[in-house]
Amino acid sequence: MFDVDGLPFKLTCNVEITFLGTSSGVPTQSRNVSSVALRLPQRAEVWLFDCGEGTQHQLQRSDVKSSQIRRIFVTHMHGDHTFGLMGLIASCGLAGTGQPIDIYGPEGLKEYLLTTAKYSYMNFGDRIRIHTVKTGVLYEDDDFIVSCRLLKHRVPAHGYRVEEKDRPGMFNLDKAKALGIPPGPVYGKLKQGEVVTLEDGRQINGKDLCGQAEAGRKFVYCTDTIFCDAAVELSQDADVLIHEATFAHQDAQMAFEKTHSTTTMAAQVALLAGVKQLIMTHFSPRYAPGNPIQLNDLKQEARAIFPKTKLAYDFYSYEVPRRREEKKAKKQKVAK
Repeated sequence: MFDVDGLPFKLTCNVEITFLGTSSGVPTQSRNVSSVALRLPQRAEVWLFDCGEGTQHQLQRSDVKSSQIRRIFVTHMHGDHTFGLMGLIASCGLAGTGQPIDIYGPEGLKEYLLTTAKYSYMNFGDRIRIHTVKTGVLYEDDDFIVSCRLLKHRVPAHGYRVEEKDRPGMFNLDKAKALGIPPGPVYGKLKQGEVVTLEDGRQINGKDLCGQAEAGRKFVYCTDTIFCDAAVELSQDADVLIHEATFAHQDAQMAFEKTHSTTTMAAQVALLAGVKQLIMTHFSPRYAPGNPIQLNDLKQEARAIFPKTKLAYDFYSYEVPRRREEKKAKKQKVAK
């Protein structure tokens, strides 16, 4: 599809994260168990990360459309990250969404889903495709690369990294017109940096008509894990790191025993990896009203190490800014 100037028309890519569950282990009155939706409006897709029990109900209470779920990435096989899968798959099937869903996860996930389907008399047909993940790149298309690393937990658990590919810089339309390049699909090729031969024999390098390339955004999801080098490596230069913070710093011994992270561990990963924003999730229900340690205390612990820290809560949405927009905002802030 082309606009009036012959340039490819593409919706603004407002990548948005919506938290559907932020409790660890068991749900509470205000927090469901783990699930995060990565919303890609420009392609009408939702990628889900983990699917704890009740996730389909959380979807119904949010503005995330379950009919747009295209991929589900499972970190590990513990129930608070997987028990919602079969219900969601069944509901999507009954709704007749039509498009297949690719599900990625550790060894055992395929057997779990197929066995549950067998004994609940559910026929996946060709609606579900299950992929067993290993360290490295597990999915790539024209816009994104998804990779994973093995973290450190009681059972095999993977962290996921979604990288948006760099996009060509701003196309200089005035310069193209000054060169006498006729509007049309050729503009689209030049915008992508291709070398084009015009009807008059001239060769035009699209890169000469484009500004500096726009760096793609990077989203990382790490849970469940204790502090480990793999999490730091996976999170390098991420725009957003979602990292579990099950325990407060003073409960570090419990964190080591259960191989979960404290607030300070999550903050250290963010600091060492040079991320731009840390969002903590997967909080133990123990930090409920009445406990001397509250969630706000967890936030302050992390911010003492990494100031750009937020606490997730159910239905919280965070829009990942484009690198160009981020630089513009910084310049405006300096000017003020």
